[in-house]
Amino acid sequence: MLWFVWQYVYTCFLRFWLKWFLRQITGRCELQRICANCKAGAPRTAKAEHSLRSSKSTVLRGAVDVKEDAVENCVAQIMKEKNIKEQSDPEFKVRLRQCLMQISGYNSLYVSVEELRKQGFDSENEAHEQMLLKLWNLLMPAVKLESRITKQWGDIGFQGDDPKTDFRGMGMLGLTNLVFFSETYTSTARRVLSHASHPKQGYSYAIVGINLTEMAYSLLKNGALKSHFYNTVPGKPQLQHFQQLFCYLVYEFDKFWVEEQPESIMEFNLYREKFHDKVKLLLLDPSITLILTVEPKN
Repeated sequence: MLWFVWQYVYTCFLRFWLKWFLRQITGRCELQRICANCKAGAPRTAKAEHSLRSSKSTVLRGAVDVKEDAVENCVAQIMKEKNIKEQSDPEFKVRLRQCLMQISGYNSLYVSVEELRKQGFDSENEAHEQMLLKLWNLLMPAVKLESRITKQWGDIGFQGDDPKTDFRGMGMLGLTNLVFFSETYTSTARRVLSHASHPKQGYSYAIVGINLTEMAYSLLKNGALKSHFYNTVPGKPQLQHFQQLFCYLVYEFDKFWVEEQPESIMEFNLYREKFHDKVKLLLLDPSITLILTVEPKN
């Protein structure tokens, strides 16, 4: 209770006067101090984003939703609003622009991921069908599919004879993630599949991959991945950066599963939540970078 009271008092009263006092002492506004004193990446961009969201100025608050093509104009508006002369602080403009590009980029990445998630797998779509067959060929190059609908799909972890039913929750996002991992880290993907195929301690490789896609999606949606992307992508993150994160999750989950040695696949939900908690704890570190360190195409 006391904490919430303190938060209210600080936000509504003390913060304004503290900012005013520091500006009188340093000659710089809060954004200038953040851009000058905080390390590039999440330490700087996250604080700049919080400062913008907390501002009483509509110009500054609107900056957190700025589109990529409006960043330059937005920077100019902020400098005008805060009466900051470029000649007196030339680095500020460059650093603020980078912060806004990262903030804008994260927002647009979510939109791209959401669009792909909403796109259902269409068996009448040749591109979708070819991508599904590509997944099989990447993981099982020595085995030919007997037909398009077959129990063989269970060998790479699908639940039924036709994988299209398993993509309902995550749509094409689930399939593109699985193909990206299998194509970018082929040997690693096959090794993970071999672990998943263990007769006692295995798990459904494709279904788990789709499940981990949902985990990555939810972390992106609630903003938990901001520190990771702010630290790893200097500008605007692309879909491939999200897919790289997925690769990290698949690889690390497989290690986690093997080390934990669950009794059976019936305990999947329990260990999935334990792994999820582990990832969320890592993401609390403002310097975090969730990078898969194995060599591509290894």
